[in-house]
Amino acid sequence: MIIALQQVPSALGVDVHATHVVVLAADAGRAWLEAPAWAPLGMTVGVVLLVLALARWRPRWPGALVAVVAAAVANSVFGWGVSSIGHVPSRLPAPSLPVVPPGELGHLILPALAVAALAALESLLSATVADAMSVGGRHDSNRELIGQGLANLGAPLLGGIPATAAIARTAVNVRSGASSRLAALIHSGVLFLLVLVGAKWVGQIPLAALAGVLIATAIQMVKVSSVLALLRSTHGDAAVLAVTAVATVAVDLVTAVLIGLVVAGFFAIRQTARSASFDEVPLDGDDHGDHGDEERSLVDEHIVAYRIDGPLFFAVAHDFLLELADVTDVRVVVLRLSRVTTIDATGAHVLADTITRLERRHISVLLSGVQPAHEKVLRQLGVYDRLAHERHLFATTPDAIAHARLHASRVDHAPVEESA
Repeated sequence: MIIALQQVPSALGVDVHATHVVVLAADAGRAWLEAPAWAPLGMTVGVVLLVLALARWRPRWPGALVAVVAAAVANSVFGWGVSSIGHVPSRLPAPSLPVVPPGELGHLILPALAVAALAALESLLSATVADAMSVGGRHDSNRELIGQGLANLGAPLLGGIPATAAIARTAVNVRSGASSRLAALIHSGVLFLLVLVGAKWVGQIPLAALAGVLIATAIQMVKVSSVLALLRSTHGDAAVLAVTAVATVAVDLVTAVLIGLVVAGFFAIRQTARSASFDEVPLDGDDHGDHGDEERSLVDEHIVAYRIDGPLFFAVAHDFLLELADVTDVRVVVLRLSRVTTIDATGAHVLADTITRLERRHISVLLSGVQPAHEKVLRQLGVYDRLAHERHLFATTPDAIAHARLHASRVDHAPVEESA
């Protein structure tokens, strides 16, 4: 929403300034209504449609590049007069080195911490978006922050400007097929060459075309089915999603995340309190028994069984399930969910991601003892869809373990192809 709102002035061909994106978009709309200019708006819409169409029917083509070149050529040939990069006056003052008296350093500590928190938060959210958009490994948050911190300490010493990861550019990279750090190096190299030898042609790119590319990127970042699934999963998840989104656009990112955490914590605590119960635990071999000896004996058969006790929500799900995804020398994993008291959208999403990562390593995942109260959340967020087979759901743990042993024995006796 923020990325799209930032492009409204360029899309409408007006020159307005504001510190807040909502005010910026509103001022741009009023300025356009006073003197409508249809060429920029038409170009933006055309670029958006072309980028989305190529992404769907020709995903291997560089859709953004094709759309921008086509818009620049059309603007030059037909003389539409849409403002281009080369005709935009610089809005930045001449660079200068600020002089801060030593006595003023104490007043900069809190603003510096706020900027550092915002930079870290935006960078890690960008990395999380990239993880969700791509197939494969996950980012290392510690390495990301340490590397970016060192770069931002060194950049000002050489006259550079500290920066953070940007969701818009990250999304364009991932959509273009980027999968390693080589993408950033190529990005930098191409920009360097364009500045040296291609500035004349880059200056002809219409701002409306760039606005269209960024709006299309913003659209592609949103998976409507996932948003609808979150809204339908539980009232708490829907409230967290809506409150955080509105606060991000209306206030700022740091405030929105803090508000979202408070709201999520409230619903998690309420669900945990409601799920507290005092029940007699039978020991007759049903799914509520411990099965400890049996579980330990499964390791020799390349089978592991994990029992998840208590709430599975945003605060506890991530670390445990990611560690589970790194198990080795295992062919079948049985997840016992009968003692899960609470599960929210984040817990279900991480569970689905863990199942996907295990299945990609040819480790079959079986679920047992899913409570009826949790069925809706798990189905809405696609946890069951990540299982290799729909029959990998079991009412009791003994049934799941019996199937796991059968599956492991089939793998043991499977014929091994001779290498050439």
